[in-house]
Amino acid sequence: CTIPVQRFQIVQLFQNLIGNSLKYSSPDRPPHIHVSSASHSGSKNPLMDSDTIYCRISVQDNGIGFDPAYAEKIFEVFQRLHGKTEYSGTGIGLAIVRKIVENHNGFISVKGEVDKGAEFLVFLPVK
Repeated sequence: CTIPVQRFQIVQLFQNLIGNSLKYSSPDRPPHIHVSSASHSGSKNPLMDSDTIYCRISVQDNGIGFDPAYAEKIFEVFQRLHGKTEYSGTGIGLAIVRKIVENHNGFISVKGEVDKGAEFLVFLPVK
């Protein structure tokens, strides 16, 4: 996909998503992170403009995952699913990612499963 972006913000987006995958990798297996992109029609999702083509960017890992009940909470500022003694961080990384996506008129969602990993899906409009 070719999309118009604010370079600094998109670099920050990938740093935060990939850094998150590494931080929450499983101690039982080497981290595996898969990044991919594909064109996606807005008509496939009721939250999107049906006349717009989006670039769907996936960042998928095999880390510790999370309970799907927390899928929206992890994007809130200062929200952490684990204590500071378990994993370092401020709890703002994914909130920044969501804001960057919104600044580009896009959407983000996440799927996770405990002990299986997570997949972040970023949808940015192609212009």
